[in-house]
Amino acid sequence: MAEFLLSVWHDEDFEYDPEVSPGDDMQRIFKQVDAFNQQVQAAGVWVFAGGLHPASSATVVRAHEGEVSMTDGPYAESKELMGGFWVIDVPDLDTALDYARRGSAACEGPVEVRPFQGE
Repeated sequence: MAEFLLSVWHDEDFEYDPEVSPGDDMQRIFKQVDAFNQQVQAAGVWVFAGGLHPASSATVVRAHEGEVSMTDGPYAESKELMGGFWVIDVPDLDTALDYARRGSAACEGPVEVRPFQGE
């Protein structure tokens, strides 16, 4: 078995605020992702998953020659930012790609698949 990171990407304009009631589109996506999460857990390949707050909430910490600096905002300037992820433990890349296909359909966005080192 090997662990893979399935990361969900959104346009930089995507801002989900948990303090605000989500619209119909987000409600639909939430239901689809919840159903996908249940399938992954039932299959026994679920390791961990989570949604992330917007990239604007990030803090970048840099340590260099004993000095530490911190800056607000995402590390990389990009038009697409990671919004969440799944870590799954599956037999091979083909199986991970199948889960990514289903995850992409559920969240209606691109999903990047990357194996963990040492796997």
